[in-house]
Amino acid sequence: MPSPIPTGELLVIGEVVADIVQPLAGPPATHPGGSPANVALGLARLGDDVTLLTQIGDDAHGDLIRAHLRGNAVQVLTAPAPGPGRAATPSAIAHLDHTGAATYTFDITWTLPVMAPPRAPLHVHTGSVAALMAPGADAVRSLVEQMRGRCSISFDPNIRPALVRDHGDGVARVEQLVGLSDVVKASDEDIAYLYPGTDPVRIAQDWLHRGPAVVVVTLGGEGSVVATRAGVVRIEPTVVTVADTVGAGDAFMSTLVDGLGRSRLLGARQRAELSGIGTEVVQRVARRASHAAAITVARPGAAPPFLHELDETEAHAR
Repeated sequence: MPSPIPTGELLVIGEVVADIVQPLAGPPATHPGGSPANVALGLARLGDDVTLLTQIGDDAHGDLIRAHLRGNAVQVLTAPAPGPGRAATPSAIAHLDHTGAATYTFDITWTLPVMAPPRAPLHVHTGSVAALMAPGADAVRSLVEQMRGRCSISFDPNIRPALVRDHGDGVARVEQLVGLSDVVKASDEDIAYLYPGTDPVRIAQDWLHRGPAVVVVTLGGEGSVVATRAGVVRIEPTVVTVADTVGAGDAFMSTLVDGLGRSRLLGARQRAELSGIGTEVVQRVARRASHAAAITVARPGAAPPFLHELDETEAHAR
C-alpha cells in the first residue's frame, strides 16, 4: 500500500559539501554531500516539498551540487556571501576503512549572515557544521529562534570534531538547539564526543527533558533508541552488506522527518500531538528510517532511497 502523501513545505538550513570519497584501493570519486544537503535530498526523494537554504560557490563543485539537488527536485536558496566575491564550495575527503566506515578531513567555511527568515514553512531542519561553526552558526540559531513559533524544528548535531575549535562551545551550541527543537537525532559518536563515557540512553532522556518530543540516538550496527514521553523504544538494526557509511545518518534523519510528516505530527500547531506521540507510531517511523539508512549504506556515497524503493523494502520486510 503506498505511503500517505505528505503535506506542507519543509526548509533545511545548512551547508553543502563536495564529498571526495577515497577508498582503500582505486581512484577517489566526488559526490554531492553535506549533512543538511543530504537530508534535503532524502526528503525530496521521498516526495516532500523541500527548500535548502545554503551557501554555495561559483565553481565546479558548486555546479555539480546545484545540478544534483535541482535534478532531485530540491529548491536551492542561496544566502548572500559576506563581502565581495564568493567563497569556494566546501569540500571533505572521506577516507574509507576496510569496513566502509568513513573518516573525514575538511576544507569548510560557514559564514551565513544574519538575515530575515524566509516564508514560514511547516517544518525546519538544521544541523552539523551549519549549527556549530561560527559565524554562520549564530545566524542559524537566530533563524531557528525566530521561526520556532510558526514551525516545528528538527536538529541533528552530526558533529565533525576536527571542525569544533572549542569543546565547551560545541556542547553549549548543541544544547541550545536541542532546547529549541521538537525532534533531535544524534549518533552514539556525537554523544561520545559531547559527553565522554556517558550512556547514550541517559543523554537521550536528559535531552528529552530540555524540550524535544522525540530524541533518537543511532547506534551504528546496534540499531537505535528513541526516547519520548511514552518511554524508550529500541529499534533493531537492518542488516545489509555495507558499501560505505556516507550519508546513512542523514537518510535516517530525512526519513524520520518524512515519517512524522506523514503521521501529521509536524508544524507548530501539532506540537502537543507530537509531544504525546505513542509507542506504535514511534516504532513504525523509526523502523522505516532504519530501512532507509540500510539502503543508503548498501551503495556508494550519500544516495538516500526514493519513495518507491523504501516502500518496496518495507513491503519485503513484513
